[in-house]
Amino acid sequence: MEETISLQELFQVLRKRLWMIAGITVAAAMISAIVSYFFITPIYQSSTQILVNQKKQEGVFQPGEIQTNLQLVNTYNVIIKSPAILDKVKENMNLDMSVEQLKQKITVASEKDSQVIAVTVQDPDPQTASDIANTTAEVFQNEISQIMNIDNVSILAKAEVAENQGPVKPRPVLNVAIAIVVGLMTSVGLAFLLEYLDNTIKKEQDIEALLELPVLGVVATMDEEKTTAPKTAV
Repeated sequence: MEETISLQELFQVLRKRLWMIAGITVAAAMISAIVSYFFITPIYQSSTQILVNQKKQEGVFQPGEIQTNLQLVNTYNVIIKSPAILDKVKENMNLDMSVEQLKQKITVASEKDSQVIAVTVQDPDPQTASDIANTTAEVFQNEISQIMNIDNVSILAKAEVAENQGPVKPRPVLNVAIAIVVGLMTSVGLAFLLEYLDNTIKKEQDIEALLELPVLGVVATMDEEKTTAPKTAV
């Protein structure tokens, strides 16, 4: 026998488990907020820009120059994060970390068909992030002429620490919003699961569904005090 559930019954299940749903959702939001504000280390970000551009000789434009620069950008993206550059960055800044750890902090990217390379650094200290970004750009500018035997790099914009700069992560508001959604979905799913596992008989429709037989009648609840006749002396 197929069993169908009406929309009204679904709402009844949600109303029945409303406090559980609300409790789990609020708990998830509170845990997310506590972890985001007190346990996750804030990470700050700083960026510098490098321009790849051939130096003009006597103002003469050479055909294919821009295309050559664009091809070099992809190569430079790899070289910037290579040990040849990062070893010198670590040495110049006297950083207490390995080259691999330094590499994990640095992101190098460029827009399509752009001669500008963005070097972005993330670190728990905003000043350190800015210093690493600037030092990386400077070391790259100095070393690339020896590595590639070409001098076509200039620093377009240096990284700076903004006043009242905020961290890029964690993002507590976003984390709490995600926790609320996840908590709500989990609690609603748990509510329906508990209702599905609850096989106690609560109404006559449950008996009909279980026995596949119609209910012929209902025995009313009798009050013992009212049904007991008073005793009289004979």
